[in-house]
Amino acid sequence: MTLVSGGGTNFQALLDAENAGKLGPGRLAVAVSDRPGAYALERAKRRGIPVYIIEPDKRLPKDKRRIELSDQICRVAREHNVSLIVLAGFLSILAGKILRYYDGRIINLHPSLLPKYGGMGMYGERVHRAVLQAGETESGCTIHVVDSGTDTGPIILQRTVPVLPGDTPDALAERIHAQEHIAIVEASALMAERIRQQMAGQAEKLRLREEAEKLEQEKLEQRKKEQRTEMELRAMEQALSQQ
Repeated sequence: MTLVSGGGTNFQALLDAENAGKLGPGRLAVAVSDRPGAYALERAKRRGIPVYIIEPDKRLPKDKRRIELSDQICRVAREHNVSLIVLAGFLSILAGKILRYYDGRIINLHPSLLPKYGGMGMYGERVHRAVLQAGETESGCTIHVVDSGTDTGPIILQRTVPVLPGDTPDALAERIHAQEHIAIVEASALMAERIRQQMAGQAEKLRLREEAEKLEQEKLEQRKKEQRTEMELRAMEQALSQQ
């Protein structure tokens, strides 16, 4: 599942990567947006990918709003048997049971070199402006695992760009966008393969457990058969001794 809020250039990078066979075992199954006008949804529709618009309910308090939105996303993800959730420019914050159910299987793209310039309210132009105001000589993007914090989960990978003299937030953003398209594909393919291996490992454990249970059942049946044979022999011996 890909979660989007805007134009979807990073989502397009994932679409192109899938076409080119660069997502490994990953397959784009469904796209969800928290904004009805997100052009990313049009990109998904052109590829025949199911789309959902799940808007935050602004009548609810912020905390309840996040949980209600996240619960709806979790329901859609489970209906589509999603294994990995990729936040590609998704502006809402996930909370509640989705973080537990998809623990370690939700990844987010952030336009800075975390842990710098992350956290609540740090997105888009705000990030790039903060980088320039701080006089940084380097910036970039980060793909990290989503946890209960904001931009605090384990980092999967980062890609860097130089901050050039005279840079504006837009110029820096454009340079970072090019790296974001690479990073989100690399991280999604990496996570898809990691999940595939986990699932294969779980399947192998299940197979071995079933084989062990089958062997134990066969031993039990053999013991029962031997007991029946022994009882029959004793009955025959008793019958002969009474003749």
